[in-house]
Amino acid sequence: MGFQMAIKDHKSLQGSKILLVEDDKSIRLTVSESLKGEGFQVLTFKDGLSASDFIGDNTRNDIDLIILDLMLPGLNGLELCRKIRNEENYTPILILSAKDNESDRVLGLEVGADDYLTKPFGLNELIARSRALIRRSKRTKKYIDKTQTIIEFNHIKMFLEECRVTSFDREITLSPKEFKLLELFMKSPKRVWSRDLILEKIWEIDFIGDTKTVDVHVRWLREKLEEDPSKPKLLKTVRGFGYKFG
Repeated sequence: MGFQMAIKDHKSLQGSKILLVEDDKSIRLTVSESLKGEGFQVLTFKDGLSASDFIGDNTRNDIDLIILDLMLPGLNGLELCRKIRNEENYTPILILSAKDNESDRVLGLEVGADDYLTKPFGLNELIARSRALIRRSKRTKKYIDKTQTIIEFNHIKMFLEECRVTSFDREITLSPKEFKLLELFMKSPKRVWSRDLILEKIWEIDFIGDTKTVDVHVRWLREKLEEDPSKPKLLKTVRGFGYKFG
């Protein structure tokens, strides 16, 4: 991205609303002021319960990003993340955590987070990841709004204009990222997609994060679309290469 384009892109994200949930006062203030300095609106909460109440009452759903610490009093970050997703709220979530092992990162992704940043972290990296998550979310919404096509494969139907998916005429609830991933597969049945190419197509070239998020999203799709997710017949793993559909 050229310098002028980067400036234009940053300006287009100014005013985006970020909800920050962090119990450490010094971190909460530092992160909040840094984000505000970049033109973001920031709402802060020091515990999971008050944040959960606000998110549940926010009927306008005008939050663009949730930054969420894991170690929170009352309702911890993982529980709050799971609760948000169970309520079919797909606002991008960036988890902050002092835990840096792979199992913790995967667990965060499995409960619905979009990205995971370990403490201590640089403010510039936090801002860059925040921009990337908001940018992708806005692009996904624009993309879905413009499509007017129905895609079918066997018993699966995608109603792109309505953002709906059915399996055997039964409604299936997908997140925006799961929706785009399924569309990618259904538009090119039998094609093998590598994880890197999937990241490029779905998460776009500015993706910053763990490539295991692809595996997590594929597993979620299997759980929603396959009769037996442990023995998938539609969304198959091609060992050493990636995934294919059909």
